Amino acid sequence: MVHAIRVHAQGGPEALSFETVDVGAPGPGQVRLRHTAIGLNFIDVYHRSGLYPPPQPLPFVPGSEGVGVVEAVGDGVDDIAVGQRVGYAGPTGAYSEARLITAERLIPIPDAIDDAIAASVLLKGLTARYLLRQTYVVTPDTVLLFHAAAGGVGSIGCQWASALGATVIGTAGSADKVARALALGCDHVINYREEDFVARVGEITGGERCDVVYDSVGKDTFIGSLDCLKPRGMLVSFGNSSGAVPPFEMNLLQRKGSLYATRPTLGHYVAKRAELLASAEDLFAMIANGSIRIDAPERFKLADAAAAQTALEERRTQGSVVLIP
Repeated sequence: MVHAIRVHAQGGPEALSFETVDVGAPGPGQVRLRHTAIGLNFIDVYHRSGLYPPPQPLPFVPGSEGVGVVEAVGDGVDDIAVGQRVGYAGPTGAYSEARLITAERLIPIPDAIDDAIAASVLLKGLTARYLLRQTYVVTPDTVLLFHAAAGGVGSIGCQWASALGATVIGTAGSADKVARALALGCDHVINYREEDFVARVGEITGGERCDVVYDSVGKDTFIGSLDCLKPRGMLVSFGNSSGAVPPFEMNLLQRKGSLYATRPTLGHYVAKRAELLASAEDLFAMIANGSIRIDAPERFKLADAAAAQTALEERRTQGSVVLIP
């Protein structure tokens, strides 16, 4: 038996229950993984609260990112070995001391990256990778706006975009987070609590506005994000930290400049193992060459997952957070 966080009914942080569970032995194509660090992400909050449908039947174990050591392998697993350090991003069930997981979703972790760093970077880093390299291909000619620039995905995405030579405008909600975003490579950072970010984007760009806006905030920024785009620009909505984007008429995109809007998700970019490994290799290379600096994440005990999620929801965190079993 091991300890895990389970959700029996969706709701507030109090819905997270620390319990004992039986993991069992791996079946064909599976491994048993003992977690050493678990990534905390907004999607965990969405699954817990009910903003997103539960990923599994109730009760379920939340969490979509983890790193650990392989304890056992099932039949047919040839490229993952007992004792190997691996991580993953996507399959839910991470808030546990150990779990079963399909071997083909596992990513070998380079020796130079420790467990807590790896657990804090996989989901967010792979997300930043597809946003910048696939959803909208960023080049040195790109002018972009990245909301929540000091957050988990933003702190990686802004560094990556800067390394690609783009003009990077970020938003943040405090003086400390503005300073952090500037240190991460943003050319300009707007404190959205004190400034009108739409007006400031217009000033910064001389009225030209942006080619692409990356928006993980959702409801509170949706219309403003559209207003930051130049004609034929693209809104990439990839999160809902303020709530879901409300329904809107498609003609709104035409009226605001023949805009594009998309709602991507990581799973559709790494559905094949070759795609997953290539994306991870790209991410690890950017970390190894110094283009992306990953600060030590804030740590909470797994048993304190409710406190960790509350801090994330209240925007009291900077960068990444991990849960330690």
